[in-house]
Amino acid sequence: MEQTMQQSREPVVTGRTMRYRPMNLARWVIWSLTILLMLVLPLIFTGGFAITLMSQMGIMIIFALSYNMLLGQTGMLSFGHAVYAGLGAFIAVHVLNMVGAGKIWLPVSMLPVVGGLAGAFFGVLFGYVTTKKSGTTFAMITMGIGEMVFASSLMFPEFFGGEGGISTNRVVGDPFLGITFGPGRQVYYLIAVWCLLSMIAMYAWTQTPLGRIANAVRDNPERVEFIGYNTQRVRYLVLILSAFFAGIAGALSAINFEIVSAENVSAVRSGGVLLAAFIGGAGVFFGPILGAVVFVLFAVALSDLTKAWLLYLGLFFVLMVMFVPGGLASLLMMQMPLLAKRKLGQMLPAYARAAGAGVVLLVAMILTVELVYKVQVDSANGTAMSLFGIGFDAGTIAPWLVAAALWAGGLFAWRLAAARVRSAWDKVQMEIAGGRA
Repeated sequence: MEQTMQQSREPVVTGRTMRYRPMNLARWVIWSLTILLMLVLPLIFTGGFAITLMSQMGIMIIFALSYNMLLGQTGMLSFGHAVYAGLGAFIAVHVLNMVGAGKIWLPVSMLPVVGGLAGAFFGVLFGYVTTKKSGTTFAMITMGIGEMVFASSLMFPEFFGGEGGISTNRVVGDPFLGITFGPGRQVYYLIAVWCLLSMIAMYAWTQTPLGRIANAVRDNPERVEFIGYNTQRVRYLVLILSAFFAGIAGALSAINFEIVSAENVSAVRSGGVLLAAFIGGAGVFFGPILGAVVFVLFAVALSDLTKAWLLYLGLFFVLMVMFVPGGLASLLMMQMPLLAKRKLGQMLPAYARAAGAGVVLLVAMILTVELVYKVQVDSANGTAMSLFGIGFDAGTIAPWLVAAALWAGGLFAWRLAAARVRSAWDKVQMEIAGGRA
């Protein structure tokens, strides 16, 4: 290990002296695995739906990370972030149509740059107004800006296309090495490349002086002002950068769906990216990545399975706020000290019991939601239904009794499992503390 660390040292120049620090091998491993995962996923999941799902995940990852530059890194709660992604998408789709008409020349693979620059332009325009204030006032102004742009999308059909939006064709120009961006897999790899580049750029930004001072503005703006920094200018610069990456996500969305409509600048889309960032964990860089994946699974995969997917998403968000306010990333970060001290194995039996009880409660919740939805919303089509491959009649008492039994058994098992987890956790923490002492 010492030999490996000695071989992987990089020079750091400070003033007139030079010192060496070990290379962060874990960081290189994580990024390498990320690249490998992006490469092999389409080779494993070859179906058209899977490719579409992964493409939307890549777009949402960029969008969520750009939003987290505001929320997680700078402490700016925005309710109108879809404005920058949506307007970037509209500019990109107009440019793509101009390329298709032969008016200008631009490779489709470079269209996200157009969307990013458009997003940054509107960030300069709107950010000058919104960043004059902070906190709740900033959030309310962004909501107003979002509603203003959404209303404009219906008032100016020449640019926004009205209710039908603007359609396009991504297959333009001569193919380069056989790449036309017609097949979904080619579009996925384009999105994956831009997703990876955006992730690297946004992570690198967190290590810059601007990224660090943005964290200080988030934590203690009064002290930042006291030491001589202009917090409004910091917020303004961060919003412009965030709008740039949001515009990249918008342009990729235009390429993927080949249509841009008023929905792209709606409050629903702004709320969606807020949910994704919060579910994943705004306090950790990779948190919004997890949140984007989970959100797309709810919005795309789950919506194909049940019409009540919004209810599931809402329940999941409420549970996250109540019990895991730090997001999914915080749960993973809590395990890092245990993994480093090789104590995670002691927690696995307790975690397994909790997971088993959680599965029972999940089945109880799904059964209850589907029964209520069938009886209250879809009863006109009859009360016969099927769940988990089992057919039954929602109008009879039997499935309701099963749901009640699952709730009772799941809650009892969960209380026992939670007590075991707490006991095991306290024991492991005492062993770690004793080892340090």
